[in-house]
Amino acid sequence: MADPAALSPLAELARRNDPDRFLCALFAPPAQREVLFLLIAFNHELARARQAASNSMTALIRLQWWRDAVEEAATSAAPRRHEVATPLAAALREGRLDAATLQGMIDAREVEMEEDIPSLPALLAYLRGSAGGFAVAAGRTLGAGPEHLAGLQALGAAFGMAALLRGIPAQAMQGRSLLPADLLAERNLTPSDAARDPRQPGTAEVVRQLAGEGQRLLAEGRARAKGLPRAALAAALPARLAARDLARLASTANDPAQPPPPRGLGDRVAVIWGGLVGRG
Repeated sequence: MADPAALSPLAELARRNDPDRFLCALFAPPAQREVLFLLIAFNHELARARQAASNSMTALIRLQWWRDAVEEAATSAAPRRHEVATPLAAALREGRLDAATLQGMIDAREVEMEEDIPSLPALLAYLRGSAGGFAVAAGRTLGAGPEHLAGLQALGAAFGMAALLRGIPAQAMQGRSLLPADLLAERNLTPSDAARDPRQPGTAEVVRQLAGEGQRLLAEGRARAKGLPRAALAAALPARLAARDLARLASTANDPAQPPPPRGLGDRVAVIWGGLVGRG
């Protein structure tokens, strides 16, 4: 699909750190792919703010650094010297990315700095702002109309839900859980319990419930994104992977403590077929 030897530095960052979205970006018009790779790299920097920091305060400082970098792009200040921040400033000044959407993606990440996510509504707001915000930013870049953005946001949130649930084993290794505290409390569990032992039946029940929420987001997004221009299809294609993941996660046979299966031929075919027939 793409020759690694021919990839730009941004494309290589995207491929290495977010291969799912990288694959989907290959279905964008060639002239727009580099800005999608930039968006993927920016999103990865936000995602790793909490992972790379030793404490919440340091992670918030990392997010503020990116908030300032986006704000400075609207001024005459020299771009920050950074493999992502420098081209990001150029893309913002050229109007290829929307600053307000990027700031929303940054703001949404702040919930990750808390000890836990308190409720299902808080989780859904986080997903709509982070992964959903990414899909909106990608859609704007690719020429999606205002009437399609809410649908793209829902599709992006569904992809984010699937990624969060796939990541439960990795979260447990870090001693944390992003499952909503209110849903866990209904099963007499806390986020600490879920992080310590994701094999508990109550945790699996919450995962299945959230997978169902993800499937509802998919249905909402597909209904509201009907008529999406073909040029903007890459913004919706991650939903093809989300649909496969959420179906597995909603199954009673799914064990949330087990690492997710690696991406395989079926996943790639699902994305390629969606790209060929024009359906996210």
